Amino acid sequence: MKKYRVNVNGIAYEVEVEEIAAPTGAASAPAPAPAPAAPAAPAAPAAGGEAINAPMPGTILSVAVKAGDAVKKGQVLMVLEAMKMENEIMSPCDGTVTAVSVSAGSSVESGAPLCTIA
Repeated sequence: MKKYRVNVNGIAYEVEVEEIAAPTGAASAPAPAPAPAAPAAPAAPAAGGEAINAPMPGTILSVAVKAGDAVKKGQVLMVLEAMKMENEIMSPCDGTVTAVSVSAGSSVESGAPLCTIA
């Protein structure tokens, strides 16, 4: 067993990993997975607004706001399903929704613009 210390979001964790020898007669180690493509650059926010971008690829399940709605910091803007998990996209600030770029059922890529808050 090897012991490692891993920091995740500023929290230190101690992890033990068991070493397992390769079975005898193994042809070769599997090829490493290809490196993931770099995410698309986030869309520029509208004049004076803050763009809310998709944190990961997925499908928009529901949109709780429309253009002109006032929102508070932490309010749920929409729900994004990714890898069979529902992720709530929350407002990072108080303001007014100036544009909504997606609708329920839309597929989005990582970094895709979802809405803009001014």
